[in-house]
Amino acid sequence: MKRIGRYIVRGLLGRGGMSRVYLVELPPIGRMAALKRLEPDPLLVRLLGENALREMFLGEAVKMARLSHPHLLSVHDYDEADGRPFAVMDHHFLNVGILIGERPRAELPSRILRIDRALEIARETLDGLAYLHHHGIVHLDIKPFNLLLDERGAVRIADFGLSRLRGERRSRPSHLNVGSPWYAAPEQERDPEAADGRADLYAFGVTLYRLLTGRLPGSDFGREALLLNPDLDHGWIAFFERLLDPDPAGRFSSAAEANASLEALEAAWKQRRERTCASAASVSFSSAEPGAAQSRPRSRSLKISPSEAQERFGLDEILRPRTYAARLFEPRGAEMLCDPALGLIWQRGGSPYPIPWREARDYVATLNREGFGGIATWRLPTVEELLSLIAPTPHGADFCAEAPFARRQKALWSCDRSSFTAAWFVDLEVGFVSRLDRRARLFARAVADGA
Repeated sequence: MKRIGRYIVRGLLGRGGMSRVYLVELPPIGRMAALKRLEPDPLLVRLLGENALREMFLGEAVKMARLSHPHLLSVHDYDEADGRPFAVMDHHFLNVGILIGERPRAELPSRILRIDRALEIARETLDGLAYLHHHGIVHLDIKPFNLLLDERGAVRIADFGLSRLRGERRSRPSHLNVGSPWYAAPEQERDPEAADGRADLYAFGVTLYRLLTGRLPGSDFGREALLLNPDLDHGWIAFFERLLDPDPAGRFSSAAEANASLEALEAAWKQRRERTCASAASVSFSSAEPGAAQSRPRSRSLKISPSEAQERFGLDEILRPRTYAARLFEPRGAEMLCDPALGLIWQRGGSPYPIPWREARDYVATLNREGFGGIATWRLPTVEELLSLIAPTPHGADFCAEAPFARRQKALWSCDRSSFTAAWFVDLEVGFVSRLDRRARLFARAVADGA
């Protein structure tokens, strides 16, 4: 059993040029955390030197430990083992990169979020950036995978390895890139030591554009945005033009100013939605393909590897359903819904709190013991059964439909496993399938066969 200091290593979460991040457990209480240890690439050691890298690593931990904000990741331990320093911080299994399905080739299309969810993420990110900038810290690596999501779905900005205090300058080789391609501001690529908080706003702009369009901004990003997302208008294009101005002087002067502009856009969108819903005929919750086959989905749990998941679950390249079957759910009491086409009965809500996969199974067993809804045959659904609950991403009048299920339970465990340590889940809000460590906390919603 590998240990780093007093922590038991449970897996590798990621690696970079300067460090590796491990999933660790603190005995005897069993608390899971992320441990970041200095393990630099030999080339980086030759370029910068071991002492400089140690100073940078300690500087990152000190900055994070001094910060306290609901949308920033926090450090709660720092030590050294086997001659290498490490920092321990909270771990969150989900992040915005997973949510949108960003791939190793970042220029490939990703999933588009509901505009209300994208706005939540944007507001929380700007709130965290405003706090950072107020304390004189420039992050310099804002991107989807550095926006972690806690159990409530709230943003926690992570990875301060490139961040810099106001006025701080570092000696680094001129050819050493700082920041992530596609997201770094032009001035950051030219002279990372001179970049200020407006560079973070540029990276934020690229990120938000991607959440709303599924693309990275190109040379004609305004026209493309209007084509890709009908919820956007020319006010949004003006907003992105400010954020993505190649000249930092043309951008918003602060995260607070950008947030005020974003609030105005949100208010205008809500007004348009209210007008649309006031004039629209009643809308029911269903998807767009009423002619789709109504074959009963698999109900038995299976172990399905990532390599076969796309074909087995009927998913596209970004793990969304290739087709959406029309669904019409009928109430069965106050807490259940019936799908007569598939002969399934669902909980309307689910577990009151997010729970690990094993506890999700225990939760269903408790429902059966208690005879919830007069039924004693509840089970954790398969991926295919959960996919029957997904509708396409809503736009325009789609927001007028009253969703039959509780929105609180967005990401749901399935009974299907992908490995000894991971299981498959379905995100109903964004509409995709993915796998996650079984120790992650998601919601559970039970299903039963109807009469």
